[in-house]
Amino acid sequence: MSIVISKEQEEAIVAAIAGAEMNTSGEIRVHVESACKKEPFDRAVELFHKLEMGKTELRNGVLIYVALDDKKLAIIGDAGINAVVPEYFWDSTKERMIQHFKEGKFADGIAEAVTAAGFHLKKYFPRANDDTNELSNELSRGE
Repeated sequence: MSIVISKEQEEAIVAAIAGAEMNTSGEIRVHVESACKKEPFDRAVELFHKLEMGKTELRNGVLIYVALDDKKLAIIGDAGINAVVPEYFWDSTKERMIQHFKEGKFADGIAEAVTAAGFHLKKYFPRANDDTNELSNELSRGE
């Protein structure tokens, strides 16, 4: 049985992205697809480039990648983020997502990860008064 994110759940995730980005100049995107035919980190890197996430001014884009049916995920940050955060920066966020996924709460897990990403990024990339939204908040969907 294929896992589906409903329109209401998608709207909640998009609202979480907008809310998280109110606290940081970081840019957060979520990509959801059903299956992942390679390592999730490698797929996330591929999508990061396809979505042109490396084009933010401060190189502070974050991609949360989820393959719902395969129950795989990855969180990756751009060079600006990786230069300042600890090596295992995203591990606790991924663990919370996995807990939600085990309970069948996929959209809740994604929304919580988005909120956590915004919270953590605020320390390194606080929102500036003239901050502009450089990347779409809409969910990116698999091929």
